[in-house]
This record gives sequence, C-alpha cells and structure tokens, in this order.
Amino acid sequence: MNGPALLPLTVDSDDQSLAGQAYAQIEERIATLELKPGQVVSENGLSKLLGLGRTPVREALQQLSREGLVVVMPKLGIMVSEIDVRKQLRLLEVRREVERLLVGAAARNADAAQRALFAHLADLMPVAGRSNNGTEFLSLDRAFNRLLLDSANNEYAAAAMKLMQGLSRRFWYAHSERFANLRETAQLHAQIASAIANGKSQDARKALDRLIDNVEEFTRATLES
Repeated sequence: MNGPALLPLTVDSDDQSLAGQAYAQIEERIATLELKPGQVVSENGLSKLLGLGRTPVREALQQLSREGLVVVMPKLGIMVSEIDVRKQLRLLEVRREVERLLVGAAARNADAAQRALFAHLADLMPVAGRSNNGTEFLSLDRAFNRLLLDSANNEYAAAAMKLMQGLSRRFWYAHSERFANLRETAQLHAQIASAIANGKSQDARKALDRLIDNVEEFTRATLES
C-alpha cells in the first residue's frame, strides 16, 4: 500500500536521549509481559540488559514509577507492578474524559501532514485486525497515540494521557488473546483516526466513546472469568 511514511511515528521525541531509549525499551518489555507483573529487577541488571548506563535507567524507572508500571522498593529492587482489574476500570473512567478532549482537539488542530498520517493509520489498522496480528496492531496503536498527542496541541491533556498508556497497553496484551476481538478493536481505532483525518471533532468523540465502551466491556469480562 502506498501512503505517507510512518517513520516519524516510530520515534518519540524523548527517545533521542539515553533516558528516553531506556524508558522505551523497559516500557515495551513491561507492556508485552517480557518483564512480568510481580517480577523484581535491579538497575544494574536492566543496565546490562539494555547496554545503557545506570543513570538513564534510573531516570527511566522514575518515570515508569510515576506511571504505575513499577514500584521502587528501597534496598530491595524494583518490582513490576501487578495487574489490577478494578484499578484498570477506574483508569478507564479518566481515560474516556481525557481522550475525548484529545481526539476532538486533534480533529480541529492537526495539520495536513498529520491528517494524512491519521488517514494512513485508518487504512492500516483494520488490516492488522483482519489478520489477527496483535503485535502489528500494538505498533500501530503506539503510532496513533503519539500522533494524537502531537496533533492535539494540549500539553496538559497529553501529560495525563501518557500516565495511562502503558498500563492500558499491558492490560490489553495480558488479556486480549482470551477476551478481546482484535478485528473489532482495530476497526474502532480506525474510525477515530478517520474522523480526525477528516476534521470531524464530534464524530471523533463519538467514535472514542464506542472504543472505550468496548474496552470497558473487555475489562469487565476479565473479572467474570
């Protein structure tokens, strides 16, 4: 498929620093359960694993602690936080309001290049859904999230959203095989991306509500299992 290159979406502006690189790599390992909930790690061990110094690893862990993905235990190490379904439901209450603001703002504020990228993502996401390729979908979802934060032009809403993204991605990854319909999830994301690409704020917010309704249903299903 021809279309705008997605390369700019794969590099977060913070990733140019060593701390940003450490954060991206550790967050990815936590979100994909390579580092498992309850697992205890150390700065030194992560530094060796990533091939980075302890200072950027420490800075990354401080950020991950603020996001609720790790718990720093003085003199004992760093524990990957447990997955808590009820906390996830509370997170979704906040996420709905913050992300509704963001998608509406992105639909109004995105420039032509950003709209083209949203349109491209709207094409790619259903393909990942139909092929049931969870890894590809997660990559596209991260690209969508970064583009959304950049185009909404609201640093306060973006900061709030960043605190929730890692926990949301990890929860989905942990339970999607049993409870999620990837085809439906991808299509719902594509509807948001398409609405933003076309500058339709109200449609973007309505599509976001449908997505969060779906995610809440998925989350509650894990409680009943």
